[in-house]
Amino acid sequence: MSISVRPATVFQDVAAVIGPKNPGSNVCFCLSYRLGSKENLALRGPARAERVRELCAQDPPPGVLAYDGDEPVGWAALHPRSDTSFARNRRIPHVDDLEVWSLWCFRVRPGHRKQGIMHALLDGAVAYARERGAPVVEGYPVDNKGEKVDLTMAYVGTRRLFERAGFTKAADTTSVLAGFPRVVMRLDLRDNP
Repeated sequence: MSISVRPATVFQDVAAVIGPKNPGSNVCFCLSYRLGSKENLALRGPARAERVRELCAQDPPPGVLAYDGDEPVGWAALHPRSDTSFARNRRIPHVDDLEVWSLWCFRVRPGHRKQGIMHALLDGAVAYARERGAPVVEGYPVDNKGEKVDLTMAYVGTRRLFERAGFTKAADTTSVLAGFPRVVMRLDLRDNP
């Protein structure tokens, strides 16, 4: 299997990975951290999909997709922190004033899990952020210390996943997910050309 990671500019591919089976459903569509709370809560059903379609047409797009050949098999939300709710989040601290890119959500389609796609997504997201001139990439995974994380709450990744990609812990947070504390993990791209 050869996985490639590309910017999430094709709405149909994004919808195949993170969209609902029923277009009228109110699924996250990975908008809860990307948009302000008021807009996120106001978008219902097909309006959520239309908002994602708009984001896919923007520069930069809302994330990256992993492909197995031409089939989209994974997603990672990636965007400059200043354009996300992390810019105002009181539970996830700002380490400094650099123009950080945030990486906050992963999803691998059923049937493609346990094949290293999360690692490919993380590496591909970092490569894309570097290409776009990001000085630092940050993630906010759970620090589960090797314990099992409920699959529905594993979307933020784990500290170990980020460490394997060269990230280091930059700060604790007051955010807890599935009973595990979240930490700020960072990779300084200025030091890693």
